[in-house]
Amino acid sequence: MTFWITAIDHVQLAMPVGAEQRAVDFYSGILGLVLEPKPTLLALRGGCWFRSGNVEIHLGVEEPFTPAKKAHPALRVAGYRELVATLEAAGYPVRVNDEIPGVLRCHVDDPFGNRIELIAQP
Repeated sequence: MTFWITAIDHVQLAMPVGAEQRAVDFYSGILGLVLEPKPTLLALRGGCWFRSGNVEIHLGVEEPFTPAKKAHPALRVAGYRELVATLEAAGYPVRVNDEIPGVLRCHVDDPFGNRIELIAQP
């Protein structure tokens, strides 16, 4: 084979129409990702793009909206315990998952009900 996939460029999640500020409040305000400008033609569709280093999460408007309850991005987190405490203090319940021995991880739902996995950076 002369080709291979080297990285994930971004992950797209869905959000309801008109909920951009709620997305910014969660993804930038709590998770600490930077809001990135969308290209002009794509911005007309609504939604938001966020980045932290090489990690990109795009939220696109979907109608009717249905949150991703099983499919999810899994994010490695430096300062995992601090982020978990921040989420809980902001009213986002964190579901600790110890099914993988030696891996500190949890799940949390974004404001729209999309599942996100957080994994402590080793």
